Amino acid sequence: MDIISAIIMGIVEGLTEFLPVSSTGHMIMTAELLKLSGDKVKTFEIVVQLGAVLAVAVLYWRKYVQILRFWRDIKTPKRLNLVHLFLAMVPAVVIGLALHGFIKDHLFGSQTVLVGLVAGGVLILVADRKNRKVTSETMDDITYKQAFGIGLFQCLALWPGFSRSGSTISGGMLLGTSQKAAADFTFLVSVPIMFAASGLDLFKSRDLLEASDLGFFLAGLAASFIVGLLAVVTFLKVIKRIRLFWFAYYRFAIAILFFLFVIN
Repeated sequence: MDIISAIIMGIVEGLTEFLPVSSTGHMIMTAELLKLSGDKVKTFEIVVQLGAVLAVAVLYWRKYVQILRFWRDIKTPKRLNLVHLFLAMVPAVVIGLALHGFIKDHLFGSQTVLVGLVAGGVLILVADRKNRKVTSETMDDITYKQAFGIGLFQCLALWPGFSRSGSTISGGMLLGTSQKAAADFTFLVSVPIMFAASGLDLFKSRDLLEASDLGFFLAGLAASFIVGLLAVVTFLKVIKRIRLFWFAYYRFAIAILFFLFVIN
């Protein structure tokens, strides 16, 4: 890996991590096109993922402060709080920890990612086209029941290629939230759970880290962080004006390219 490859991988990660398009599929395809492989590349992908997560943490820091003050502001009748985050995180954390080894050993393959790309696109189409009553226009309107339901949908993202944001935004919409509320809640919940997941993977890969790799890792991390900031801000503006089905069609197109360039 060289600096240019590291930056390219960081850009791809930042662009796709929080869009409903599957960052895993894009990162695998990018690595294939750049002729990058090996355990150290997988460790690098964990590091640049942290850059994208940090971007969301920066964008939503005021909301996190508000949530952490929940117990001092408990009289507020309608406001997102720690209980919402807990309910949304528990299903994926429990199942993810229980099946972590199985997922890493058996599901991180080209064929399973291709299935995830297509299946995630189908879920987005179902969520977009289903006639539903919107009961939660903003993130603060989301109920405990909806938060837990979104957490259950997040479990689908344990299948590589499915997309965390694709499954949770779609799940939120099917449960009665607006597109914007589902997207905001998705990004907010993603930070603690992805920090934990990436931190665990990075700890397990610590023996692969060397001082000589620091430049590549920092370049990819910086690219992922900067592009992630721009991608999330842009997506939150766009999601108010376009319907979600466009991302489903994009996923189907990427699935075709994935099949042609990675599997064949």
